[in-house]
Amino acid sequence: MNGEQETLGGRDCEWPGEGQRTDDNKICRECMGSPDRYDWLYLGFMAMLPLVLHWFFIEWYSGKKSSSALLQHVTALFECSVAAIVTLLVSDPVGSLHIRSCRVKKLSDWYTMLYNPSPDYITTVHCTHEAVYPLYTIVFIYYAFCLVLMMLLRPLLVKKIACGLGKSDRFKSIYAALYFFPILTVLQAVGGGLLYYAFPYIILVLSLVTLAVYMSASEVESFKDLLVRKKRLVVLFSHWLLHAYGIISISKLDKLEQDLPLLALVPAPALFYLVTAKYTEPSRILSEGGNGH
Repeated sequence: MNGEQETLGGRDCEWPGEGQRTDDNKICRECMGSPDRYDWLYLGFMAMLPLVLHWFFIEWYSGKKSSSALLQHVTALFECSVAAIVTLLVSDPVGSLHIRSCRVKKLSDWYTMLYNPSPDYITTVHCTHEAVYPLYTIVFIYYAFCLVLMMLLRPLLVKKIACGLGKSDRFKSIYAALYFFPILTVLQAVGGGLLYYAFPYIILVLSLVTLAVYMSASEVESFKDLLVRKKRLVVLFSHWLLHAYGIISISKLDKLEQDLPLLALVPAPALFYLVTAKYTEPSRILSEGGNGH
């Protein structure tokens, strides 16, 4: 049992021991390293989640006649950006945008609370702490700042500018945030380790599916249809950025000469959709089926 307890980082250090974990010699040491590129990409993904959800619900509830959607989008971006900066400033070392972190070695590093030791096989000693510091807790801090800033800024803004909406509709995007922030918090608490390893593929799959659904719902079947409204181009370019983010997260850009050409695949799904959309039009398929009979 002792050997098993020592191999899982962070459980042999004095509790509480934020920013500490055991090395290969089972000696507790303070983590003085910095997050690597993949760690930053993971933190960026977790930071993007509330922003994308803000934008989605703002667009969903703003209505076609409302002119306040753009300002709300900008405000949501401002809230999340300030929350990210403040989160970095309050993290160790305090007052700096640089943070120190412990290296992630395996999935179990994220769930040290499941490995509390039982010296007598009866009493469990609750002495674990964060072995992946600060990748686990920093997300909760960020979400807390996002929520506080939203509650301070957004209600006043919406009340002043959302004149095109009814009284019951103008605050619905804020109410939605009060639902999805707890969901994101539980998601990080339970599945943080799984998300750390799976987020690049989640980005690619979700961005492909949502782009296809949007273009289908908007009846985009040609390049001309994209140019009719600027909003469609904004949505397309936003999905291209997500595609690129997912590809970079998977490749990690360890070998630039091999990984950078992969970014040329970013427009491929949209181009494939536009080229094949006319052949999958339901009305055309039904008409050809009727002619065949």
